[in-house]
Amino acid sequence: MTGIMLSTMLVMFALSVPIAVSIGIASLAGLVFYTNFPLLVAAQQLFVRIDSFPLAAIPFFILAGNLMDAGGISRRLVEFAKAIVGGVQGGLAATCVLTCMIFAAISGSSVATTFAIGSILIPALVRHGYPVQFAAALQASSAELGVVIPPSIPMILYGVATQTSIPELFIAGFGPGALIGGALMATVLIWCRLKGWGVQDREGRLRLGAAFGQAFWALMMPVVILGGIYGGVFTPTEASVVAVFFALVIGLAIYRELRPRQVYAVLVKSVMSSAVIMFIIATAGLFSWILNRQGIPDQMAAWLVEVFDTPGRFLLGVNLFLFVVGMFVETSASIIVLAPILASAAQKFAIDPVHFGLIMVVNLALGMITPPFGVNLFSAAQVAKIGMDRMIPPLSVFIGVVFGCLMLITYVPAIPLFLRDLLY
Repeated sequence: MTGIMLSTMLVMFALSVPIAVSIGIASLAGLVFYTNFPLLVAAQQLFVRIDSFPLAAIPFFILAGNLMDAGGISRRLVEFAKAIVGGVQGGLAATCVLTCMIFAAISGSSVATTFAIGSILIPALVRHGYPVQFAAALQASSAELGVVIPPSIPMILYGVATQTSIPELFIAGFGPGALIGGALMATVLIWCRLKGWGVQDREGRLRLGAAFGQAFWALMMPVVILGGIYGGVFTPTEASVVAVFFALVIGLAIYRELRPRQVYAVLVKSVMSSAVIMFIIATAGLFSWILNRQGIPDQMAAWLVEVFDTPGRFLLGVNLFLFVVGMFVETSASIIVLAPILASAAQKFAIDPVHFGLIMVVNLALGMITPPFGVNLFSAAQVAKIGMDRMIPPLSVFIGVVFGCLMLITYVPAIPLFLRDLLY
């Protein structure tokens, strides 16, 4: 059964059928040929899979990110980050990483981060003499922090799929996010020194006080959102609505760069993005439900425990498996389908579910920048107006850096769990 469903899904992918439709067709094949359920059950399960209060955070965080882009918040965050790290050779490249880290603490989406920050920084990097392929690869790699640093849409999906505490996942994301962001900044600063890029990065840089004053209200967004979550004022889902309200007030009333007539276009753009993600979640949930009904997760967990007889080998096998999966399958679908199976096996090795969730999220975030189907690559290539193949040489360096960070996160549990254990 599993082989038929997976084969059907892969054939659909090869034929360039949209991901959600491919998963849906594979699910129907399993339902028709291997169960006695009527097709009406498929429609019922599609609804049940998205009938979840935590999932309501996804469209609101997407809307908040788009409002930030249209309301001038993204530009001010760039100026603030440039004032902090832009005073050295290669500082503009480091600014790209730092801005994505700040923006990630508000939007929760790597694609939103790519478009919002990339549309500003990729042209700026090119004007300062950086190769366009380097600028695009750096932006794609930095934007993956949008799903590692909380609030994170994939973390919400993992929490829903495995019944893991979402606030604990959020707080555990800060350590890995800081590690990856710091490693990327160190890499680009050394690279720019070796290549002689970014000598004029100091030009046009605001003083820190002035940049902070301009970006004050933008910087208050992550403080209010994350402070409210960890202070018990509101849930992560309610925080997404607060983010939308905050972005509207700042864009319309404080910065006044968001015009009322633009709000409708932002809403349409956000609805389109949200619909695609929710459709994937619904069909992936149906796929997962059919596998669960047939006992596949328990069988897979037992097989993994038998093959990988120690936690270290199990985690290595999972990382290699997810690295390959991330190259071909969209992150949301991968988490909904695979998280229940792999988390069940991880429990047999007494691996902390929050730690394992961060391993999955970081690994699948890496899939966003790996060919052939890395969604961040398509987004950055579109912003930079170049072919994706030109990004591969510099991208391979960034992939290596992030993979090295992933190994540290995997085998040094204190990196994700230190803050979680401190607070919880």
